[in-house]
Amino acid sequence: MISRAAILSTGDELTTGRIVDTNSSWIADKLFEMGVDVVAVLTVGDYPDRLEWAWRHALELADVVISTGGIGPTADDLTTETVGRALARPLVEDTASANRIRQFFEGRGVTMPVNNLKQAMVPEGALIVPNPLGTAPGYRVEHGGRHVVVLPGVPREMKPMVEDTVLPWLRSLRGGGVYLARTFQTFGVSESGLDEMVAGVVDPSEGRVSFRASFPEVSVRVVVHGHSADAERRLDAVAGKLRERLGACVYGEGAVTLEETIGRLLLERRQTLAVAESCTGGLIGHRITNVPGSSRYFLGGAEVYSNRAKEAILGVQHETLDAHGAVSEETAGEMAEGARRRFGADVAIATTGIAGPDGGTAEKPVGTVCFALASADGTITRKYLLWGNREWVKLLASQVALDWIRRHALGLPVLDSYRPRGRS
Repeated sequence: MISRAAILSTGDELTTGRIVDTNSSWIADKLFEMGVDVVAVLTVGDYPDRLEWAWRHALELADVVISTGGIGPTADDLTTETVGRALARPLVEDTASANRIRQFFEGRGVTMPVNNLKQAMVPEGALIVPNPLGTAPGYRVEHGGRHVVVLPGVPREMKPMVEDTVLPWLRSLRGGGVYLARTFQTFGVSESGLDEMVAGVVDPSEGRVSFRASFPEVSVRVVVHGHSADAERRLDAVAGKLRERLGACVYGEGAVTLEETIGRLLLERRQTLAVAESCTGGLIGHRITNVPGSSRYFLGGAEVYSNRAKEAILGVQHETLDAHGAVSEETAGEMAEGARRRFGADVAIATTGIAGPDGGTAEKPVGTVCFALASADGTITRKYLLWGNREWVKLLASQVALDWIRRHALGLPVLDSYRPRGRS
């Protein structure tokens, strides 16, 4: 029975910060869906002593250790040698893998470097995990009731190997039943705030609730285990209770973005959209147009960074700018109305603010952003104090703008604040 897993990522490029280890988080996510407890994630460089230390500790902690990286053909690819020492097993050549590597190069009319055959060497007794996209096969070994899985570090090779071979094998070891999950995407409430909101909603015997913050949004996931029909029924029940408690901060289920959600809502309502951006510098329009088919509802946008552009392009009154300044609800309101009028849109959203790091005052500190939404129902405006560096303020402002469009389409009020709990 597999209940605990450790994930091991190897490579100097990881420990020196040259690249970010996305493999471990992706594998951990897949294991969590199965109900496997990930007890450790270890990252080590290409040093034999450090690798051996990591393998020995991982094997002490977990029923299965899944490793990525270090099985290439070069001298610093040390994973297989280390596994052989840790398990006290000699390395042998897997004939089928060696032949496949030769065929890989022959098929491309390229002379094979002899060191590529190093990739066909595996610990004695290992079972091959096929790699249809590269030369390095993976493998798995059972040792003393524990299991070792070794995979390449290239994500495009590793992921199909996990999904096609490793996960089905792990499910067979897990025994009967299935693990089903549902994920809610939320915005407007902090991770700790969401935890308070759903406290006590799902009994631990019914399912497991977890949170993952990925600025500027937070996902809430519930996982249930059981026989297929029963698990589906229980998942529907607990997910329904969660969804009701979370309320309007949920903008979608599964792997959906906020821009995809507003696109669907606008299409369903046959409404068109325009944007007017100052401090976000086109980011809102960029996100909207990342969605295929957005031309069916998005008419266009205006990046009006200077006051002169606000006046000339959107018709913002010079008197408004003089009296209230570029960063004001009054200016944002005229920007939204001007964009709606200029593009002939049903709805227009506008942003103007101070992203920093300079430009703030006591009255309007860095992070001050004013929003406006204009529609046939009138114009609404708000001023928020956002947080973070310049990039964060721009991204968060774009997210708030998209959330306003969503709320307008659903007939929901906008929030009075987007500051996380615990911030003044």
